[in-house]
This record gives sequence, C-alpha cells and structure tokens, in this order.
Amino acid sequence: MNPASTLSKRLLQAAIEHHATDLHFYPFPKKTDIYFRIHGKRTLYKQINTEQYQLLLTFYKFTSGMDIGESRKPQNGKIAHYEKSNLYSLRLSTLPVNHMESLAVRILPQTENVALENLFLFPTQFKKLKKWISKRAGLILLTGPTGSGKTTTMYALLQDILQEESYQTITLEDPIEKEMDDILQVQVNEKAGITYQTGLKAALRHDPDILMIGEIRDKYTAQFAFEAALTGHLVLSTLHAKDAFGTIHRLQEMGIEQIYLEQTLIAIASIQLLPIITKPHVKRAAVLELLDELLLKDALKGVDIRKSSSFQSFDHLRKKAFAYGFISEDTFQKP
Repeated sequence: MNPASTLSKRLLQAAIEHHATDLHFYPFPKKTDIYFRIHGKRTLYKQINTEQYQLLLTFYKFTSGMDIGESRKPQNGKIAHYEKSNLYSLRLSTLPVNHMESLAVRILPQTENVALENLFLFPTQFKKLKKWISKRAGLILLTGPTGSGKTTTMYALLQDILQEESYQTITLEDPIEKEMDDILQVQVNEKAGITYQTGLKAALRHDPDILMIGEIRDKYTAQFAFEAALTGHLVLSTLHAKDAFGTIHRLQEMGIEQIYLEQTLIAIASIQLLPIITKPHVKRAAVLELLDELLLKDALKGVDIRKSSSFQSFDHLRKKAFAYGFISEDTFQKP
C-alpha cells in the first residue's frame, strides 16, 4: 500500500477517535508538527519528518483534485473519507509558507444528524429558534467566529423545518459541507462563474420558500440576501461577528440601509460553544445571544441593549451555566 495513504488513514482514524474537527500541518525544514483541534483547542498530536509530510501533501493534492505542480498559490480541495461505515467530507486547504506549504484539513461528518434541541445548553433558546423559523419571510442571521457551530445549527434548523412541512428549499454554499435530502444544494464555484450573486439570482427563479446562504462575506451578498428576504422568502445565513450587538454594526458597515434592517431582519443569534462537564453525551453545547422583537428594534435604533435586563449576554449565560454546574470555573472565568 502507498505509504502516504497508510499514514493518512492512521492520522484520520486518530483524529476522528479524538473527536477532532481539524488537522493542521506545520512544516519546518526537518520536521512537521501535526495538530488536532479538539473542542476548539489546538493540541499537538505528533511530529513526522518533512519528507513524509511532502509525500502526504502530494497524496492529498492528487486525491482532492488540486494541482500537484502548484506550490506558490493557496489551493482548496475535497475528499470523501469512510471510517467504520461513517462518511466524512474532508475540506483541504494549502497555504505557501517559507518556500513550503502548510495544510489544513477540516473534518465534516456526513452521516450523523444532530437534533436541534441537543445543540443548545438552555432549552428556552431552542424554543426561540423554533419560533423564528416559523416565519415565512425575512432574514435570520447566525453569527460567531469560525468553528462556533453556525453551519451545524443552520443545517439542523433546515432539517427541523422540513420534518414538519414541505418547502422548496435551496442552499448556496462554498463549499457544500453536508449533503442533505429534499434540499437543492448549489455549490458556489467562482472559476465556473457561479458566484454567490449569480447563484442567488438563479435560485430566486426557482421560487424557493426557504433560501440558505452559507455565508455573507461582502456587501453584495448582504444586499442580495436582504432583497431576497424583502420579496417574500425566508432567508437563513451566517456572518462573522463577535456578538449579537456587533452584528448590526457589521451589516451597517456593509452598507445595508436602516429601512432594510428594520423591515427585513427577523432575528440575530450569536453563538458561543462551551465545554460541558455534566452532560456525558454532549462534549460542547451552544449558548446564544438572541436579538429579536423589541430588543432588536431598540438595537437597530442605536440603543445599547447590552445594558437591558431582558438581554442575556455571553457573560450572563456563562454565569448561569456555572451556577447550574454545567461548566467548570476555568471556563466561566474565560473572557
């Protein structure tokens, strides 16, 4: 068997057994460090010599459809991997560094479905999301840093909706992180001319009840998302923002007019994952800063709702989780 293939299988098996979401390869002239990201923390797993890493990198480039001869530009690829009858989608990304290339691999489970209610620490927050997705038009935004579970939550929301009613649902993703039944999933591919903008225009011609946009990355995508919501579609999307209140500032920076924000935005949920110590079957659970209804209206008017007693900030939620014994003191003390 190919030595690189054998090494890849061992690494992926170990990563999956450790519940890692990512593998990071850091190459140096003589050695290459391999890190796992487990429950949000980056942990050194092992070191291999750089000759082994170069063989592994070539193997990954070839199997994921990258250009083996290109080492000066970042590249992206995708591989399907099976582990104990479970399917995983591997998203690979290279980055030129010091005459070498680093490699990051995101591990995306495809066969396990997470129930919406199992994602959240507090049941009342789950009930609020259920209430939001009963709306037939408007925009719901899930925000947070990379790896906070925005896309996982969005998939779970869609699955929950489609179990109750049949809706024409279209997603625009870059890349498609998980294949789903009963949903039309469009892969954004800028090289092929399928940008978020052209994909959105085409998707709207298919008369969707629900439109999911993988990520709002720029002002053009933001404007299309708001226009789609304004014309009678329920739009779900994600955005990188530190917290719920900061999301509004991000949208304003993207040039979204106040009237669009007021007429279109249903709600904002900003997500933070906490390591849980009292739920053996849930390694991490989400707490959410939620903005909707009167709180959202006040926030859009510029009122600092973080001082409101009815707004539950991340600090408040961590304090609550610690009081209930869900999280450790160390987690509670983290900013």
